[in-house]
Amino acid sequence: MRSIPLVLCAVLACKTPSGAEKPSGAEAAPSKSVQADQAALVAAVVQKHGEAARPRAERGVKQVAAYWRAEDGDAAGLKTFVEESFVVAPEQLDALLRRFSAAFEQMDGHMLEIGRALRSWSELELGPQMEVDQLFAALDVSAHLSEDLFSSKLAFVALLNFDLPDLNEMVASGPRWSRKQWAAARLTRTFALRPSGAARQAVAKASADAEAYIAGYNIWMHHVLAPDGQRIFPKGVRLLTHWNLRDQIKADYAEKDKAMALARQRLIREVMERIVTQSIPQGVIDDPRVDWNPATNAVTASPPDEIETEQMKAQGKRPPQPKVSADREPDSRYAVLLADFRASRKLDEDSPMARTEIDRHFQLDDEIPEQRVRALLTQVLESPLVPRVAALIQKRLGRPLEPFDIWYDGFIEKQPEGELSKLTRQRYPTADAYKKDIPRLLEGLGFTPEKARFVDSHIVVDPARGSGHALESARRSEMYPWWGPGDSSHLRTRVNPDGMDYKGYNIAVHEMCHNVEQTFSLYEVDDTLLQGVPGTAFTEALAFTCQHRDLELLGVTKSDARGEHARALKAFWDSWEIAGVALTDLDVWHWMYAHPEATPAQLREATVTIARGYWDKYYAKVLGHPGNPQLGIYSHMINSFLYLYRYPIGHLIAFQLEEKLRGAQSGKAFENAASFGRVLPDIWMEHATGKPVVAEPMLEATAAALQASQP
Repeated sequence: MRSIPLVLCAVLACKTPSGAEKPSGAEAAPSKSVQADQAALVAAVVQKHGEAARPRAERGVKQVAAYWRAEDGDAAGLKTFVEESFVVAPEQLDALLRRFSAAFEQMDGHMLEIGRALRSWSELELGPQMEVDQLFAALDVSAHLSEDLFSSKLAFVALLNFDLPDLNEMVASGPRWSRKQWAAARLTRTFALRPSGAARQAVAKASADAEAYIAGYNIWMHHVLAPDGQRIFPKGVRLLTHWNLRDQIKADYAEKDKAMALARQRLIREVMERIVTQSIPQGVIDDPRVDWNPATNAVTASPPDEIETEQMKAQGKRPPQPKVSADREPDSRYAVLLADFRASRKLDEDSPMARTEIDRHFQLDDEIPEQRVRALLTQVLESPLVPRVAALIQKRLGRPLEPFDIWYDGFIEKQPEGELSKLTRQRYPTADAYKKDIPRLLEGLGFTPEKARFVDSHIVVDPARGSGHALESARRSEMYPWWGPGDSSHLRTRVNPDGMDYKGYNIAVHEMCHNVEQTFSLYEVDDTLLQGVPGTAFTEALAFTCQHRDLELLGVTKSDARGEHARALKAFWDSWEIAGVALTDLDVWHWMYAHPEATPAQLREATVTIARGYWDKYYAKVLGHPGNPQLGIYSHMINSFLYLYRYPIGHLIAFQLEEKLRGAQSGKAFENAASFGRVLPDIWMEHATGKPVVAEPMLEATAAALQASQP
């Protein structure tokens, strides 16, 4: 997933409970005396600069007064600031905007680099960890930056001289704005929040704690027994929840021994249910010295073999005695989620334009209404194509579908994962080996050799402790040589001691294309105030377009019409799968806001109830097992602060982009989309594809693929 500095978050107008719009900064409204002085302040500006300055003066003074607090100065200080800081000459306004652009590139860039460095010991395979590593990971050195920008008056300079638009204004006027107007809007919207340093620090700590909890949540599958007590996984298989558990289910569709594959899939689904319901024994989490039978929940001691012992040593984990106990995990999963929620609530007080974390995601970060997102997800979930695709899967499998078939991965034919992992381990024994292959991989994705070398020169590959992720850069190396060399994006992927397995390779391709987008959207956007894409769903979509072609890059498949139909079916089924997960995640956050004093146990019960409700409504009719809670298994629910809806929206966006990002010009089309900058979602999509964000292209292609599958 992509990390976005909070200081760069865009801000939209919010609604009062009655639905009426609040003005900018409504909660931090100025005192009556300041309000009464606004007319005098505008008059002073007009007297100094002429009547032509009045419209800008009225808006600028109103914007400044909305955020001016007692600690910023009295009425006289405000008057002096306005008179001295209002800029009239167009060329001076342009120069002022350029100053902010250059300064923010440095501030955001360096803060991002420091945070990445401090998290390295927690996020990278750098040997045994120390307790202090988590303290470094939780430290946010930029926690007070936003407040410092206000106290220094820099924020007020921007608010006085450039318009702060709300969402309605952006939707109505944005398509006609110049690039300079978009850059100015991004600048002022940066200052539409005044988050306290304490709130920022609380969020950083909760995020780091959640990341550490998930990163350590591994299951040693050789010690997870089938209902009959048999071991059905090889020695040394250590799967991270939920990513590796899910991906193992996917991999088993390609296994030759279908009976064994089915037994494994059923066993993993049982493990997932135990995790979601917190009926998993505490002692089996990341410990290969105990056996566990999920069917009975029995736990027994089992000495680790030499492979497992060496893996534990490499991770610095050598506890003196295994916990041979059936005592369940004490709702830790939901305690961590509650900590996320309570840290986020500290920002609520500083967010007058977006009162909840939910509002900040939709109205501030993604700039798309929650109800529109829900409508897109429901359109997929309720599509009449679902039973038709399910019937096709059932025919291919030759058996009734089961709950884990939500992750069916047989649309695109590929070799068994063991064979693919043998190939990837040979090709990528280390992270450095993957780094050396990036130019070839990018050329395979349609980029010219020159562009491939350019992008590769701005990517660093690191070995991750977790499943892998991409970290952006925010400082260019060419523009300001007097400020020293620039930064590079970081690709973090998991490489086991025996090399990169297929799961790690598949994730690496996805994260690599995050880095490609990050490079183009920094180095080729016309103003770094517009750096990035409209929201995380868009960078996920661009990454999906590469991840879908991972087997082509390995040289084991080729692109053809049959492959395009298979990809359409896969995109639809993947979107259907995670749409319910996304709605579960959203409803859980709404529940927490409705029950802010809830205990972890109460949150567990609510989450399980919500997950089961969506399962019964949309999935049980084709996959069976009413009351199944597995929609709550995704680790993003715990460590990513309301992130999951971005994946299905990303699938829809990716499919729209697929129509352009294919063939000889695919690299050029990717670059054209990624370098357009952060404008509204529909404006960006119309630039990239000629259409706003819609579900119809994917649904139509799925229908065509079903038709083509008929004998």
